[in-house]
Amino acid sequence: MANEEEQKPKKKPSTGFNILSGDSTDGHGGYGVGTINLDNVSPVIIDPTTDEIYVDVGALHARSALEKRKKLVKTREEVPDGHTAWIVWVTLQRSEEGPFYYGIGACEFFLNAEAKRAWKSMPEHVNNMDKSMKGKVIVDHMDDKSKKMLREYLIEFDKDVYERSSDDVKLGLQD
Repeated sequence: MANEEEQKPKKKPSTGFNILSGDSTDGHGGYGVGTINLDNVSPVIIDPTTDEIYVDVGALHARSALEKRKKLVKTREEVPDGHTAWIVWVTLQRSEEGPFYYGIGACEFFLNAEAKRAWKSMPEHVNNMDKSMKGKVIVDHMDDKSKKMLREYLIEFDKDVYERSSDDVKLGLQD
């Protein structure tokens, strides 16, 4: 009996979340229809206090280095002596000329690393990611230093991609 149990293949636990690449609306009507394609979205982490800026795809699942090992609390006031960092959803698209920055959605992440506490508004993250994917530029609430860091990072990453971007993207990131 024990031998039979050992021979049965073990089922892998389901993560409960699927990101499907490709076009989920290609007409087949089956599994995956209506899912969101996140292939062109990159989360850029900006911490103006430490002057750090980097892409961290872990943020797509709330598992960025910034978010790990911190207890998320319900209100900003529960984070003692916190500071603002940003998770910025940057969407790229491609035209005949080449890729360009299509949309940007900045979201506040308030944290105190020493206290291991952090706060973020999940509705803001979901809505601003969606707006970024729809070509909107949501950066008005960012501080000037963080906007400048983002602009310089995007230009340094690829100046041509930045140059092909819309005026909305360029104006949004101006000082």
